[in-house]
Amino acid sequence: YQKHKQDAIEYGIKDIETYAVEKTKKDIYDACQSLEYQINSLYTSNGQTPFFTVGFGLGTSRWERYIQQCILNIRIEGLGVNKETAIFPKLIYVLKKGINVNKDDINYDIKQLAIKCTSERIYPDYLSAEIMESQGLTDSVPMGCRSHLHKWMDENGEYTTSGRANMGVVTLNLPRIAMESDSDFDKFWELLEERADIIHEALLFRINSVLQAKPKNAPILYKEGAMSKKLQENESVASRYLNKRATVSFGYIGMYETVSVFFGPEWENNSQAKEFSVKILSVLKDKCDEWTKEHDVKFSLYGTPSESLTDKFCKMDYNKFGSIENITDKGYYTNSFHYDTRKHPTPFEKIKFESPYSKIASGGFIHYVECPNMKQNLMALESIINYAYSHVGYFGVNSPIDRCYECDFSGEFNSTEHGYECPKCHNDDPEKSNVVRRLCGYLGQPLLRPEIEGRHKEIASRQKHM
Repeated sequence: YQKHKQDAIEYGIKDIETYAVEKTKKDIYDACQSLEYQINSLYTSNGQTPFFTVGFGLGTSRWERYIQQCILNIRIEGLGVNKETAIFPKLIYVLKKGINVNKDDINYDIKQLAIKCTSERIYPDYLSAEIMESQGLTDSVPMGCRSHLHKWMDENGEYTTSGRANMGVVTLNLPRIAMESDSDFDKFWELLEERADIIHEALLFRINSVLQAKPKNAPILYKEGAMSKKLQENESVASRYLNKRATVSFGYIGMYETVSVFFGPEWENNSQAKEFSVKILSVLKDKCDEWTKEHDVKFSLYGTPSESLTDKFCKMDYNKFGSIENITDKGYYTNSFHYDTRKHPTPFEKIKFESPYSKIASGGFIHYVECPNMKQNLMALESIINYAYSHVGYFGVNSPIDRCYECDFSGEFNSTEHGYECPKCHNDDPEKSNVVRRLCGYLGQPLLRPEIEGRHKEIASRQKHM
């Protein structure tokens, strides 16, 4: 802005303010648009779009507000000629009372734009500053999907997230422990202790493996300053992880199935069952706290996204225990602490049910609700988001945003044995439609017809990493 003002003076432009404002707005818009397109056309060495998150929402100055508006408007506009929904960056909008929650807040208009964007492009998700602060995660934005960094003070006594990292996760198969216990609570707790020790050993192995790296092994991370400090060729990388700067995660999967072994599949309103489920996570959290005191890395309890474990663990247990109703017969396990996906609670019921868990497992979590197309009912969508703000720290809405390029239908495609098709004109050609689903925390474009997979490697790649 200041640069354009100086240019206007130098070249004798009469309306200096208008010139500087309009040129600055154009620069901001172009920068945000470039970021959107570059991330969605850039691929890592294994062919995936980079996992990338942009967190925003709290800036209240003129240009901070305009940057936020550009991020959202560009996402609403879509990518390319067909205006497809961008897969990345993942957008996280931070809600905070006095800034954007209520109608008299300065950024309330941007909140309305964010809600419109959610209804059309699924993102942004929402962080509750109030809840996150109560969990000690004030300065943290989710890293990609749901992994959070704890609050950490650097050598200057300042809280920071810059250059920090998570060293990975090892995931515990909770339903297997429940089935091995034969519905015996004492045996369950005994087995849980035993498996937790194995997780501990595995996480220490992971930590030691990471610390063996040399700066030359990952120059961008260690030598070029991506992790805040530029290390010399022979320096140890330990300073980038130890002193509890980094986290390492104890993951878990299948809380719904685990409790169902003891209390049956309809346990959501059973107070004894709920107490049991909370106790499981509390025991695991205590383990993480104990290991954190013992070692120089922060151990965190993490609701694993389970991109592949949902079916892998279930298949392994099916082979071992056979078909068990509501457990192994489904072909998948439920992610982390989530409500049984086969049931249909209201958004408010689901949020309230899940709210106690993320406060315990704050190292990685997210809450979702499934809604119909909400484009024509943004007030209802806002009421859900406001309810989530008061109950959970990290929240997203899944709403159908499929689009047919043949008949211009927008909504939810039908699922068939071949994939998906437009309910209006029955188009099932992936080149003439855009089908987006969120699985395990990420958006993806599933294949519409498996027989033409070779022609759509990019869609297959995106589906693979969800």
